[in-house]
Amino acid sequence: MHISLAPMEGVVDYPMRLLMTELGGYDRCVTEFIRVTDVLLPDRVFFRYCAELEHGCHTLSGTPVHIQLLGSDPDAMASNACRAVSLGAVAIDLNFGCPAKTVNKSNGGSILLRNPERVGSIVRAVRDAVPANVPVNAKIRLGYESDETFEEVAEKVFAAGANELCVHARTKVQGYKPPAYWPRARAIVGGKPQAALTINGEIWSVDDALTALQQSRFGRLMLGRTALARPDLALQIKARLAGDVYLPLQWVDIFGLLQTQFKRSDKSSARHIGNRTKQWLAYLKRTYPEAEILFTSIKRLHDESAFSRALTEHERFLASGFPVPTEITPSQRGEIRSVASVS
Repeated sequence: MHISLAPMEGVVDYPMRLLMTELGGYDRCVTEFIRVTDVLLPDRVFFRYCAELEHGCHTLSGTPVHIQLLGSDPDAMASNACRAVSLGAVAIDLNFGCPAKTVNKSNGGSILLRNPERVGSIVRAVRDAVPANVPVNAKIRLGYESDETFEEVAEKVFAAGANELCVHARTKVQGYKPPAYWPRARAIVGGKPQAALTINGEIWSVDDALTALQQSRFGRLMLGRTALARPDLALQIKARLAGDVYLPLQWVDIFGLLQTQFKRSDKSSARHIGNRTKQWLAYLKRTYPEAEILFTSIKRLHDESAFSRALTEHERFLASGFPVPTEITPSQRGEIRSVASVS
């Protein structure tokens, strides 16, 4: 089973890709989108979004990283794709799924799903521009306001020469509200290899993953928000499919990863101390009650020493063996706000 780590703007950056691929279970990562207008971007932009270019476009644990571009100008997308390849990109991913209003207002992301011809022309321009051995993949939603153009968009993507297509099984208007419409994606399966189709959206458990594959008849998975909420879900899915026994990570294990990530991400900028840790906790609290407790203790901290002390205190709390409540009080829950942006 091939599982990708989804591109999430402002969330799945270089340090998070490093941590997730060290943990294991992911066969591919995709960068946050690089916004393309009508100019050729300088090299530093590609290295900023994909530091893995320094390592053959792989994470330090050896997982390939695809560079994602977002834009509506076919020629500019093609020239920037060529620039990325010249710097070492192993594959190009095209974003036609971003639902962000600011992106859509500038004619990027999911708004392009209203115009299947334009989507096809962008894919064709990039496919023709980069070497044949460099995969060109696309990520879409079921549509913008509705799913009426879904089949046409998918056909245009493949007719233009795309190697793979990832489908987030909701429209832009449906956003991230459950459910995801995995059966709707099945309409485009006919005649296409399963390895060319990846399903994404609302996969929060192993059972969700198996149901998404069965209902869509796709052959691959992409995990986004759930990867942050349940970091070892990819390992759990692969173990189930292989018939192996796997014991999911407990909070003490996750807390160790959180401490590592704090040192990698949050300590590099005094101005933003703790922001990425709080952001990750906003996801982790969906799975681990302890994450809400820790979030409550650090949510107002911005000083590195105070933040480090709070982490040490939480570590002592865990070592004490004091039972962690399985339910959080309404007042505690009300204090916690999602600080994560998703694309």
